[in-house]
Amino acid sequence: MNQLPPIISDLALILLVAGVVTVIVRKLKQPLVLGYIVAGFLASPHMPYMPSVQDHGNIEVWSEIGVIFLMFVLGLEFSLKKIASMGMRPVVATSLTMISMIGVGATMGQLMGWSNFDSLFLGGILSISSTTIIYKALDDLGWLSRRFAQEVFSVLILEDILGILLMILLSTVAATTNAATGGGSSLLTSLTSLAVFLVLWFVVGIYVVPYFLKKNRKIINSEILLVVSIGLCFGLVVLAAQAGFSAAFGAFVMGSILAETIEAERIEKLVNPVRDLFGAVFFVSVGMLVDPAVLAAYWLPIVLISLALFVGMAFFGTLSFVIAGHPLQRAMQCSFSLTQIGEFSFIIATLGQSLGVTSSHLYPIVVAVSIVTTFLAPYIIRSAQPAYLFIERFLPEAWQARTADRPVAEDSAIASIAATTSAALTPEGDAVTPVGEAIVAAAPTLTMGKAALTFVRAIFLQTLVYTILSATIIGLSFSAFLPVLRHIPPTHFVGNALAGLGTLFVIAPLLRPIVARKNRSRAAQVLRTSLWGRNFFGIVYVLRWALATYLVFYVLEYLSPFAWYYHLPLAFGIMMLVANSRWVKYQSIKAERRFAHNLRQREVVAQQKSSKEYGFARRLSARDVHFARLVVPPLSQWAGRSLANLDFSSNDGVMVAAIIRQDMRINAPDGHMCIFPGDELEVIGDDTSLDTFAQRMAIEVEYLIEDDGRDHSLHLRRIVARSTSTLLPCTVAESGIRDVHRCMLVGVEDDSGSVELAEASRVLHPHDVLWVVGEERQLRALEASLKGGAPTQTKHTTPSNS
Repeated sequence: MNQLPPIISDLALILLVAGVVTVIVRKLKQPLVLGYIVAGFLASPHMPYMPSVQDHGNIEVWSEIGVIFLMFVLGLEFSLKKIASMGMRPVVATSLTMISMIGVGATMGQLMGWSNFDSLFLGGILSISSTTIIYKALDDLGWLSRRFAQEVFSVLILEDILGILLMILLSTVAATTNAATGGGSSLLTSLTSLAVFLVLWFVVGIYVVPYFLKKNRKIINSEILLVVSIGLCFGLVVLAAQAGFSAAFGAFVMGSILAETIEAERIEKLVNPVRDLFGAVFFVSVGMLVDPAVLAAYWLPIVLISLALFVGMAFFGTLSFVIAGHPLQRAMQCSFSLTQIGEFSFIIATLGQSLGVTSSHLYPIVVAVSIVTTFLAPYIIRSAQPAYLFIERFLPEAWQARTADRPVAEDSAIASIAATTSAALTPEGDAVTPVGEAIVAAAPTLTMGKAALTFVRAIFLQTLVYTILSATIIGLSFSAFLPVLRHIPPTHFVGNALAGLGTLFVIAPLLRPIVARKNRSRAAQVLRTSLWGRNFFGIVYVLRWALATYLVFYVLEYLSPFAWYYHLPLAFGIMMLVANSRWVKYQSIKAERRFAHNLRQREVVAQQKSSKEYGFARRLSARDVHFARLVVPPLSQWAGRSLANLDFSSNDGVMVAAIIRQDMRINAPDGHMCIFPGDELEVIGDDTSLDTFAQRMAIEVEYLIEDDGRDHSLHLRRIVARSTSTLLPCTVAESGIRDVHRCMLVGVEDDSGSVELAEASRVLHPHDVLWVVGEERQLRALEASLKGGAPTQTKHTTPSNS
């Protein structure tokens, strides 16, 4: 008998235990995360009365895959473009919350008598909440569609990004024991690396991935799409890990790239079952870390740190969200949702151990605190609303007015940057861009200072993106293609020349926008009206030319054997040719059009709403009424019914703004539009009405027939109606064959033996021969009614023509 690998037996054990425990947890109306953690504890070596997992290394690998899928799906639902469009609120809230919690953790460590490094790392651990746990908790509660949940997710993503910088800063402090000694340069390098990674992969991904999916859409079925999307996810995970970032961060970036494609909803549906499977393994692995001995030995620090996390986040988190511009109620909902630590905190604790600067007891305490916060997460999230109602009673009316909900007034700088992000590569030639027009139109009296700020803001992102792309292509060319080309005979210089010409040919469409964009924009025209403005424009213009020329000069200097003073004028001459070449200009605009189209692909397919509808949505947003997307269950009782018949606006207080059916989007559907299983409904309402609507959607389903021991198979029966029948004569609709007897009339047999289809208005008469489909017991009851006597056995026959 062949022996199974431990990974198979371990997976069977944890899934079986998790399945049983989650059923019990669901019956007790508790969140699934709690069930997974309990299942992990039961399957761990710390539970001596049950079988335990043999190979923890394999389970950790599976749990890491679970984190990757959770972050990937989160990226599909919450793209980077959405984060950029939210303005300064998430940035301010995240920064203030993290700084406050670092202080809380460091203070708590000092009060417990810990070392400086233990206290500092504890502050970093408490400053980052668990994205996966919070996402799962909100999903189990059915609150993902609530407005505050979107704010929470934006903060969580920013926390993960800032968490990478925090790890780098902690590593620098630990290595130098003095933040002023080399720490600043290391942090600046890490910031630059992060910016390059985001810009490079987001721009390249948006340029390549949507185009690839669109061109091959006819041959990509669900199976191929699942394989391709997961392959892209893990490919970027590998690249992110090699660049020094977390695997979860790479998965989120790829999810955000695919979120801009028209296949996003389809990918999400395909990946969700895989995410649920591996996500369950992740949470089970967290439960395996529960060690009763550690809990008993360090119960006091665990309790104190958990309380510090709850109280600190509830107070400082709420204060941070209020300062960021959120109303008090939503601020409390957001801060109460962030009182968990998880996978990123484990990474920071492991970092301290690997650097040898933290004590051995820090990691098990962090794991125990994570278990406690995960266990209490759903209850703390639910307590936000009662806590707000309690505090509201003691607030003066003036304070209530100040902390009430109000329309979002986005910071102009951030709004402009967000707009520039989506139109940074918009084809425009050398004319005024839509972004530039919008900025100038928003400020009719454009002063010289505003014109300078607008001009710099408009060209900064474009220059940054094109410089990063050019530098990346140069690096790839020199590292991958140059070694191969140098083996081409007859001389070493031939390979250098081919590599240089090829590299310059590829980056030429990227160099021209660096020097030619925005030079005729309205902001630039305003600058040219004064001496100061012309000087400022000239300085910026020279700097842009210097940057582009340096990129060409670097290629020449690296490959050419001649002196630098020959390369410099040659590089400037090449840039003059590039800037004035019509072919280069055409290729540049063509590439920009593809990027802009891919970035706005979903909006184009969805047929953006008119300005009137957009203004209506903004007014609804000011009153805490927002959009949510819900999927009609497969066995919904609403299937085939029209919106007018269902009347959601009167019954549930919500309005259906759009119906998404496969690849088709129906905006503002009329009352005659029917809905079907699998449809995605974009509905408008407040939190209460949306929750009620979602619960009703989940409840009103047609459950399958339970196994009661009877034969529910269908039979085709030929029945001859008699004159003694109590039903006839009557129409097919009035006979009750379908409604009362739950059978289906196939047709009526004529004198020649053929079967004619029977419409609802056809009148049935005695002596008619009916062909009926139904279950055996239902056919007997119908036969008794049609014959006017007790049910009889009739042999099964086949009609001569059907």
